[in-house]
Formats: sequence, structure tokens, C-alpha cells
Amino acid sequence: MARIERVVADLYLIPLPEVLSDSMHGQMSVFEVVTVRITDSDGATGMGWSFTCGTNGAAAHANIARDLAPIMIGKDADPIEARWRENWWRLHYGGRGGSASLAISAVDIALWDLKGRKAGLPLWKLLGGFDPQVPVYAGGIDLDFPLEKLLKQTEDNLAKGFRAIKMKVGRKNLAEDVARVKAMREFLGDGFPLMVDANMKWTTDEAIRAARRFREFDLVWLEEPMIPDDFGGYVRLVREGGLPIAQGENLHTLHEFGHLMQTGGVTFPEPDVTNCGGITVFMKVGHMAEALNLPVTSHGAHDVTVQLMAALPNRSYMEAHGFGLERFLNRKLEIRDGFATAPSDPGHGLDFDWKGLETLRA
Repeated sequence: MARIERVVADLYLIPLPEVLSDSMHGQMSVFEVVTVRITDSDGATGMGWSFTCGTNGAAAHANIARDLAPIMIGKDADPIEARWRENWWRLHYGGRGGSASLAISAVDIALWDLKGRKAGLPLWKLLGGFDPQVPVYAGGIDLDFPLEKLLKQTEDNLAKGFRAIKMKVGRKNLAEDVARVKAMREFLGDGFPLMVDANMKWTTDEAIRAARRFREFDLVWLEEPMIPDDFGGYVRLVREGGLPIAQGENLHTLHEFGHLMQTGGVTFPEPDVTNCGGITVFMKVGHMAEALNLPVTSHGAHDVTVQLMAALPNRSYMEAHGFGLERFLNRKLEIRDGFATAPSDPGHGLDFDWKGLETLRA
């Protein structure tokens, strides 16, 4: 039985190719990436990571390096549920979300990658397997883009193979959002899959008002228009707004997802594998949603998420957008005619250009 011999955590500051903005995070020029490499006594290594919009990455890095690594050394990496539970309770009192969930997620991704590499299987097959062709949409962080630039970005994404588009809303005046969504719908044409994302901008009443204004544009969903903790508000929004609702990128525990789904506060549950607790929790969210007859979408980290969505029969669209990290990865997501393909390499099939990243070490 191979034992965990080494756990290495690193923190990098990744400058974005372009300054981006949304309604609540403001302008973002750099993302933090927390990586972890787990090596066992057979010499096999698995790699995982998480990211932030520019702050709190140091806390997640410390959680791994100071708190999780010492209790993992000497343990068997194969029973991932056991390792996950130990890590959860190690950080529980000061965690249950935030940097603790980012740390647990990165470690969990690394453990699953290690398991897949040793089994000689890609994660989508190791996790049960469904279909390596995953519907994908282009998610832009484009709230402050002038309309001309927004449409040009969309045109570029269509040329890259995307056949579904998400745009940001949440400007100062709802009328501006409505005009931009109207322009996008006219640009894309009737029936083309279009989503909008408000990034927690509104109160419940404001979100219901906005949803009703957006109904004429035949949206796939309205995403996260209120703070993620407003579970009662989301139940009202689903019932009264008249639009499907995506939510979950800022939920950090399985229990939060369970409460949201069981109370009817979401149409498209939206876990992020880098902050929900990792692959272990992402797949549980997906199967819980299947039991409730709900389709699953995703947030962020599309390079590894494609493996998870390829294993879920109730997957809908997967989000893909560039955070500048892809230039340090050994492969780019392949997109053709609106679908992304899960790689067939063992594990998640990814590795970083560690030498290139070294210049960006925090």
C-alpha cells in the first residue's frame, strides 16, 4: 500500500490578460492560484489547485501547508472519502467555508488526480463515465465593456467554437442592463442560448423585477442575482421571477447546496470544484441534483471541471472563460461546435509549467 510521502503547496499571482470587472467584485487585474502536489511512496504525484479573485489565497495556502499536510503524511491516499473527512474536521471550527473550503478542494482534486493516474483512467471514466462531449458556454467578465466591445467579444467566442454565451448584468440602472441584453439577443438571434449573471448585485425584490424585465429575451438562466446566503429570497425568485435561476458558485459546503435544492431555490445548481470541497463534493452535488430532477451547471476551472461534467448524466452547460491560467497549462480546452471534450489522459490530464509559474510566486 502506497503512503503519502510529500505534500507541497504553492501560491502564485496570475496577472489577467485584461482588467475585468463585475457588479460586486469591482475591477480584477490578478487572480491568486493555490496549488498542491501530493506524492506517494510509489513516486506517483497528483496535482490540484484553487483560485481567488485576488485576496485570501495566502490563508488557503497556509491551511494546506500548516494544517492539512502534516496530518496527511503517512496516510493511504486511495480512500479519498476518509482523507476528505479528516481534512474537513481538521479545519471545521475555524472553517466551514472560505479559505478552508478552498484548501480542502485543492487537496481533494490532487488526490483524485493521483488516483486516476495510478489507475490509468481519466477522471470522467473513474467517476462513472457518461459522455466526454460536454455542452459549454463562454462566460465573459464584461460588465463595464462598451456595447461594441461586448459584441466583439461575443463574435470572437463564436469563432472559437462556442454556441452559448453568458454576459454580465448589474449596472447602475436596470434600463441599461435591459438594453444590453436586448442588443445581445438581437446580435445572437432567436433561440441562441444566452445567460446573464448579476454577481449578487440585487435585493430579492430587485432581482424579481429584473427577472420579469428579462423574460422577453428567452434566457437560459439568470445567475446569482442576490447574495448566496439569501435562501428564502431565492425560493421567492424562482416562484415569482419567471426565469430559471443558476446559483452556487459561492456556496462552500454540501449542506448549503442540499438546503438550496431541497427548498426549491435554484433551477441550475452551480458548484465550483475549487471552492465547494473538491471533486468529492462536486459529484455529490451533481447526484443530489439528479435525484431532484435538476440539471447541473458549473463555475470556473473548466480544464478540470470538464472531467466531472462528462461523468454526470444531468449536466447542462459547463462554463468556460479565460483567467490567464491556461497559458501555464500543458493543454487547452478543446471546443468544437459548442462542446468541450474531456481528455483521455489518466487523472485530470493536466500539469502546470512550473518553471514559468515560478516567476509569479507570491
